[in-house]
Amino acid sequence: MTYKKQHQSALDEKPGIATPENISVPAIEQIQKSRKNQPSAQELINGIISGDRTALSRAITLVESTNSNHLEKANAVINGCLPYANKSIRIGITGVPGVGKSTFIDAFGKFLTGLGKKVAVLAVDPSSTISHGSILGDKTRMEELVKDDNAFIRPSASGETLGGVARKTRESITLCEACGFDIILIETVGVGQSETAVHSMVDFFLLLKITGAGDELQGIKRGIMEMADFIVVNKADGENIQKAKLAQLEFNRALHLFPAKKSGWTPTTATCSAITHEGIPNVWKTIEKYIEKTKFNNYFIEKRKEQNQYWMLETINEQLKSDFYNQPEIQKALELTKKAVQNDEISPFAAAQKLLNVYKKGN
Repeated sequence: MTYKKQHQSALDEKPGIATPENISVPAIEQIQKSRKNQPSAQELINGIISGDRTALSRAITLVESTNSNHLEKANAVINGCLPYANKSIRIGITGVPGVGKSTFIDAFGKFLTGLGKKVAVLAVDPSSTISHGSILGDKTRMEELVKDDNAFIRPSASGETLGGVARKTRESITLCEACGFDIILIETVGVGQSETAVHSMVDFFLLLKITGAGDELQGIKRGIMEMADFIVVNKADGENIQKAKLAQLEFNRALHLFPAKKSGWTPTTATCSAITHEGIPNVWKTIEKYIEKTKFNNYFIEKRKEQNQYWMLETINEQLKSDFYNQPEIQKALELTKKAVQNDEISPFAAAQKLLNVYKKGN
């Protein structure tokens, strides 16, 4: 029996997926209605203080919004949560890219939840300066913590302000505290001035280091080293253990060159492995000692007061800057003034003063 070979062409049409039945108009209206019915500020506050993570996520999205219409509602939510905040320990974690921050936080966070702590992680992801996109991959790197019921991970695009740290991270801390999280871990981008911004919103500043990199790659800058309350050499496992111990000695020597801290705390060094969890308990033990000491000498409270004042002034600066560039008269004058500066028709300083005068007249 012979079969006739059927001629096939790349242009032959193949049967596709059957077209679904049309969605009814009432169903579409229901979807649109649910999207429009956003929770009120009070509903978000009630949800947050009762431990509702959906409300927490929505509120953080609200405070991160660049839409000016959301500002009033966001402020109402933050103010409503303030009486329930300020009961956590805020820990900043920084280090150059590749030092293993996310893996460390995954291991450290699991250790803390094992002690009965509720841990919130605010991980600031680098945004592309070209596409303004962000990877936001921290949840995939924190494989264990993301599945923990006592943990909350919120990656946020860093944007272009404060050297890579989202300005709204400070408000997010308040919301997480009101939701019942007693340990707040803030991971920095690890580049630029993000460390300075994070240092101004945390109680304890942890600097992660690795071995096998030169000073240029390590980013050993006096400012960052001075800010650190604790230096931990990560990836101290396998054949790297001895190198990590040698690096620890070097960092320990470097710390003795810096002046004493206002907190009365003497920074120390250690090694750890986020893979084997060796040294992780010691990290928490050191943080506990720091908190005990600074609460005893009142530095803990005084530092938080200074930070609140700093962020008030920083917010004023940001708002003035935003108002300046969003004024229609400035937008028109700016383009003309830019060209004049480029053509050396006016100095940059005189041009800036000219624009500021236009701004003053408009207010």
